[in-house]
Amino acid sequence: MRDERKVLFVDDEQNILDTYSASLRRRFKVETALGPLEGLNKIKDSGPFAVVVSDLKMPGMDGIAFLAKVQEVSPETVRVMLTGHADLNSAISAVNEGSVFRFLTKPSPLDVMIRTLEISIKQYSLVVAERELLRGTLRGSIKVLTDILGLVNPEAFGRSERVKRLAGYIGQHLNLRHTLYLDLAAMLSQLGCVTLTDTVLKKVYEGQELDAEEKQVFDMHPAVTAGMLSQIPRMDKVSDIILHQNDSLEDNPALPVEARILKACLDYDVLIQQGAEKQDAIDVLRQREGVYDLKVIDVLERGTAGEEGYVRREVDLVELQAGMILDEALWSIDEVHLMAEGTEVTETALMRIGNFMKAKRLPQMIRVLVPIEVVG
Repeated sequence: MRDERKVLFVDDEQNILDTYSASLRRRFKVETALGPLEGLNKIKDSGPFAVVVSDLKMPGMDGIAFLAKVQEVSPETVRVMLTGHADLNSAISAVNEGSVFRFLTKPSPLDVMIRTLEISIKQYSLVVAERELLRGTLRGSIKVLTDILGLVNPEAFGRSERVKRLAGYIGQHLNLRHTLYLDLAAMLSQLGCVTLTDTVLKKVYEGQELDAEEKQVFDMHPAVTAGMLSQIPRMDKVSDIILHQNDSLEDNPALPVEARILKACLDYDVLIQQGAEKQDAIDVLRQREGVYDLKVIDVLERGTAGEEGYVRREVDLVELQAGMILDEALWSIDEVHLMAEGTEVTETALMRIGNFMKAKRLPQMIRVLVPIEVVG
């Protein structure tokens, strides 16, 4: 559980650290580190910390460089600079390079230090609350939106589900520090397809050539999605990723890494749905010189391309569970397309399937990918 009153003091003088610990431990959960290297190790091993207070003048790495590294490895942590050398240039550098929240001078009166830490902890709480809003409330709202897409357009929804797993796999193996925006962009990447006819989508997924009007309409769907998302607060970055999800890297060298990942995953999925083998699909992508980030293609080629952690099974429909992934499309006996191949089974999907089963309109068995922990 996150402790929002954890404070790390970093200094190259042990007696100063001991003083901080003795005078503040009743109000805060204080830890200390003798020098910047030990401080970075503490953050790695004992973090996250709500606040890091660093001395400016330390051998090997000054406080400005240290707090800049803290920002890289723990961006939510609030950073405070403490120094006996109160010159303006140091303060400016500390704020600009280390994104320092407060700048204090030595010796800092105890009441000033306490007040600064309390304010810093409040700031940390606001940052954490913002992140939880994105991860919790916003993700939940997006999930409702995509569930509706699954009912209206199973094919488009199935594609977004497949792409989300692929993108998550690549993001993890590229060690992206923040994957929330990539996850949300992948989930919503096909939302604009609700404006397209089934005929156009079928042509796209089967690799058939579109006429000029159909191509224009299809090429607009990312912009349609971006326009929808522009009405939702804090979705600017997600909207921008989706807007550029079909851009070639050669045409847009400043393409965000999330959009590069989506571009590769979307094109890979089209090839797979057209019947290409995995390695053949990868080879086709590599032959399109300048279109993709080769680091992304390298990760896509390694391992299982997003199916890591699953085993294939054929199960009775009554055995379907949330979290399983369809390994084939689910159609009713009277040819209603319920779920596309690659769609994750959700509670909403189970309810709809149950209704069709009661009407005896579904086949008995279906192929699925089952999470290994469920099989075990």
